[in-house]
Amino acid sequence: MQKNKKTLPLSGMVAIALLMALDIILTRLLSINTPTLRISLSFLPVALISAAYGPLWAGAACVMDDVIGATLFPTGAFFPGFTLTALLTGLTFAVFLHRRPVTWKRTLPAAAIVCLFYNLCLDSFWLYIIMGKGFLALLPTRAVKAAVMLPLETVLIPPVWKYVGRFIPGAARAAADKTGDSPA
Repeated sequence: MQKNKKTLPLSGMVAIALLMALDIILTRLLSINTPTLRISLSFLPVALISAAYGPLWAGAACVMDDVIGATLFPTGAFFPGFTLTALLTGLTFAVFLHRRPVTWKRTLPAAAIVCLFYNLCLDSFWLYIIMGKGFLALLPTRAVKAAVMLPLETVLIPPVWKYVGRFIPGAARAAADKTGDSPA
């Protein structure tokens, strides 16, 4: 019987589930929250899933993270716009980091797209729709957040990948696929 290459071994599914749980904890419990702003380190598990497993798994994990987190720890009514932002975030990190060396040169454009376009523009638009406050009134504080998070994401993702990525099942396979070697 031939095994489907798109299936993920159980160890990979467990790793994704653990990283999803970490993402929910960092997003919902260990973050700084205001009605219009959330600052957290939840980008780390998202980047790890994205780099290790690619766009399909990263996008699915980010969508499930958002839905599960909003269900277990609601901070208001569920809004699908934020789920779309989560999906785009996972996809973007995966496009830039999956099966490629995770360096600050690859992390910078991914983090710039996520921080400046998705978090600053899209999330501000979603808040404008939900709250009815002026879009431009939301931008100054959210721009400060983006200015802080962009270098933080760019600097933190590569060393976290370097030290944690080797313990993620499937991450070694992705690196080996690029070189043509098989993982040990």
